[in-house]
Amino acid sequence: MALPPKWYQFLVALFASLGSVLYGYDLGVIGGAVASDNFKATFNPTAAEVGAVVSLFTGGAFFGSGLAGPVGDWLGRKYTILIGSVIFILGGGLQTGAQNLEFLYAGRCIAGLGVGFLVMIIPVYQGELAHPSIRGRVTALQQFMLGIGALVASWAAYGCYVSFPATSSKQWRISLGCQIVPAGFLAMLILLFPESPRWLIDHGRADEGLRTLAKLHAHGDENDAWVQAEFQQIQDMITYEHEHEAKSYAELFTNKSSFRRLILACAIQASIQMTGVSAIQYYSPAIFAQIGIATNDTLKYQGINSVIALIAQFLCILFIDWSGRRWAMIGGNLGNCVTFIVATALLASYPPGTSNNLGAGWGFIIMTWVYNFSFSLTNGPLSWIVPAEIFDTRTRAKGVSIGCMVSFAFNTLIGQVTPIALDSVGWHYYILFVVCNLTNAIFFWAFQPETAKRPLEEMNYLFTNAPLFVPSMNMKDFDSHDLESRVAEIERKGSISSHVE
Repeated sequence: MALPPKWYQFLVALFASLGSVLYGYDLGVIGGAVASDNFKATFNPTAAEVGAVVSLFTGGAFFGSGLAGPVGDWLGRKYTILIGSVIFILGGGLQTGAQNLEFLYAGRCIAGLGVGFLVMIIPVYQGELAHPSIRGRVTALQQFMLGIGALVASWAAYGCYVSFPATSSKQWRISLGCQIVPAGFLAMLILLFPESPRWLIDHGRADEGLRTLAKLHAHGDENDAWVQAEFQQIQDMITYEHEHEAKSYAELFTNKSSFRRLILACAIQASIQMTGVSAIQYYSPAIFAQIGIATNDTLKYQGINSVIALIAQFLCILFIDWSGRRWAMIGGNLGNCVTFIVATALLASYPPGTSNNLGAGWGFIIMTWVYNFSFSLTNGPLSWIVPAEIFDTRTRAKGVSIGCMVSFAFNTLIGQVTPIALDSVGWHYYILFVVCNLTNAIFFWAFQPETAKRPLEEMNYLFTNAPLFVPSMNMKDFDSHDLESRVAEIERKGSISSHVE
């Protein structure tokens, strides 16, 4: 019995999101690796060198996501995923076998380059395959699988730390080497999956694009009314794009509708880092240590944090196409704001290292867990969902690429600034994230239109005609209903034709 089309789309997208596992795993495992006794004894790194080990990864990802845009348009979505996987395997191998810090630096940078390719192109690929009614849950897989990677990394780092003696480099080499396995599976098998039908049609391979649409949505029936309607809509939109816009990156800045979408995508990616997620991920262990929590317990609590994130991401997959994007983004930022207010008050009243109040320490830990739930339920997945669905076919890879570059730039910035700020101003630094989460919520309330369940080819109509100040609009007034009209027309003609015969 053949799989229902939406299940087939979901499973293809699930496999592609192995690339997101790599991102989450590498982010999650490096903290445990650099904290291991053998790593410290082997490399004797300074604080600046430890910071470089972390930030070179996101620096490499910045350039990888920039390169992935033109490569994705040139070679296609699948080959871009393949390239990213191969680059990551090389970087992972260098990290695992590193004999000095220079080797490790190179491995981190190259692995980051590969991850930049993957996290940029995978949500684009997923969004272009999925039916509008499930596009949110399909692209939310990016954050869910990132959470899977972080969860495995947390417990792998913990397991290696407690299982091997400080004299063995297995304390950190095994956990770093494990990331090569999913990258190998992704590289070996991705070419067996369908290419994006929109990319095929955009590159003059319309017949192949139609066959792929039929395989994705109708068990291969090319005469299905919905398949024919979407095929016609994609062809018409791509013809318009070829004639009027999206000839180069410049179109993202010169076309008013495209520039509006680019600003929204970049604002979302920047806002994600300004929620404080990187500061929490990277430096909560240091605060835990100041509270008096041992390294092995810190790694255990981080593992619990990863489980909480995974539960929230799974709930997002279930409900994001029901709840929509706009209010989930607003509510998530407000929830983050509340958790930071409580955490900041605890740090201010009971400073780590100077207070022995165990209850306050546990209060801070619980607030990091609540924050992680709020972020992983809403803002984290939405940072991949919305940018992947708002652009035209010809601008999608370019626009998402720029948005990802903004994300990695802010990620690197927060990673570098946070330890300095914590040393200089202490708990006052967390006020920044209280303010940013609040202003994020206000910004998205004002400027982010609802995009859930809207076909990708109708985003241009929305962002061209909707007012800039979103609360003043009725979202239903900006539904073009073009796809539904095409389906109805094809079905009507089909019934007339069959009646005449």
